[in-house]
Amino acid sequence: MQKIIAALEQRRNDARLGGGQKRIDAQHGKGKLTARERLDVLLDPGSFEEYDMFVTHRAVDFGMDQTIIPGDGVVTGWGTINGRLTYVFSQDFTVFGGSLSETHAQKICKIMDLAVQNGAPVIGLNDSGGARIQEGVAALGGYAEVFWRNVQASGAIPQISVVMGPTAGGAVYSPAMTDFIYMVKDTSYMYVTGPDVVKTVTSEIVTHEELGGAGTHTRVSSVADAAFDNDIETLLEVRRLFDFLPLSATDKPPVVAVEDTVEREEPSLDTIIPDSATKPYDMREVIEKLADEGDFLEIQKDHAGNILVGFIRLNGSTVGVVANQPLVLAGCLDINSSKKAARFIRFCDAFSIPILTLVDVPGFLPGVAQEYGGIIKHGAKLLFAYAEATVPKVTVITRKAYGGAYDVMASKHIRADVNYAWPTAEIAVMGAKGATEILYRSELSDKEKIARRTADYESRFANPFVAAERGFIDDVIMPRETRRRVVRAFEMLKGKKAVIPAKKHGNIPL
Repeated sequence: MQKIIAALEQRRNDARLGGGQKRIDAQHGKGKLTARERLDVLLDPGSFEEYDMFVTHRAVDFGMDQTIIPGDGVVTGWGTINGRLTYVFSQDFTVFGGSLSETHAQKICKIMDLAVQNGAPVIGLNDSGGARIQEGVAALGGYAEVFWRNVQASGAIPQISVVMGPTAGGAVYSPAMTDFIYMVKDTSYMYVTGPDVVKTVTSEIVTHEELGGAGTHTRVSSVADAAFDNDIETLLEVRRLFDFLPLSATDKPPVVAVEDTVEREEPSLDTIIPDSATKPYDMREVIEKLADEGDFLEIQKDHAGNILVGFIRLNGSTVGVVANQPLVLAGCLDINSSKKAARFIRFCDAFSIPILTLVDVPGFLPGVAQEYGGIIKHGAKLLFAYAEATVPKVTVITRKAYGGAYDVMASKHIRADVNYAWPTAEIAVMGAKGATEILYRSELSDKEKIARRTADYESRFANPFVAAERGFIDDVIMPRETRRRVVRAFEMLKGKKAVIPAKKHGNIPL
């Protein structure tokens, strides 16, 4: 019996060693943790239960039958984060460069199936050179099996991808179909074709970092949601994100104990709106003053800064926030901000996370580039997402809400549940100056008359009361009491039941 137990332990040690100490040292030399070390940081101590430790590949071509390593380049299983269940896979770059084989894919598929069956998130730690060339179509088939499961799991369980090394070719499409992607600065890359192929085909010379690094994907492409300095910081931020999310679509968002009181007022909000309508202020400050203990987990912070999205807690419960940011492009909606917010709203709706919208929007960004880029359809994505969402929706207009952008930003007309406005709110087709120049075009030469017309328009329309008189605004509230009013509104909406027409699914303007 002792010999059998010793043999088992030796097999386990061999599997834990992955590609061997030399390759582990090389991984550390690049500033990267190993697959197992990453799981130690991500999961609660002692909670990880590993599956398929002894699985090996089945390939025999190109001398593969001479190199068989237990685990086949990926560590899979389940564990807990702050006591809550999650399924995980962590690709091991020390084994065949983390490349995906048929059996490697089968290991990932097994835990994805268990995650859907048992209603818990999947977190994938990606560090892979792509499909294993020696296996050909079997490896490609393995990718497709993973892709199919990503789609089936979408909207059923949260899926989080962490790109912690190279992720190339077909390997990028699985993370792309998950809900969130985090990257590590300087050590992680994502691209469909690498720099060498790009140079051969298009003659463009580009580095790995320029083509698919964390900076590119967080700022330009918006493929990634955030990037952090090293493996440990990234994994700790994943734990923070996980704490905001429900385990599945049938599970309620988590509620945590907080010291912050519902009745807390913020007198500073009474003076945050500048006297000048053209002067910006930081909407992020408003969000943080409303949130429990000022905690705001921002998503896609480095992309489309004219809109802010992310998670806060109100009275301990998770709430998604969408807010125009006057500091960037005056808070205008454009192509990038519309796509960013629409995707976030659809995630919140899929997982029953209520949505708070803070509005200060002068309209859609004008310009040839926007029109040629399809702002009509991209703006419609945001409109569609809001109108489709059936979760509780509370809207607060802080200052400007002009034109079609007023309609789009969770107005009462597209079925937001509770709509408040600060007394500084201006709800109109457009700003007073522009409206006056159109309405009184024949009087433009008389500057004094136009000034009087503008002042008259401002007094009549540049306030929230016309909308309130028609019931489009439920109440005009003092800024300082916003937290209390919003929290109470969400409490009132907890029993909301929405009825939608019978259909398979809508056709969002992609």
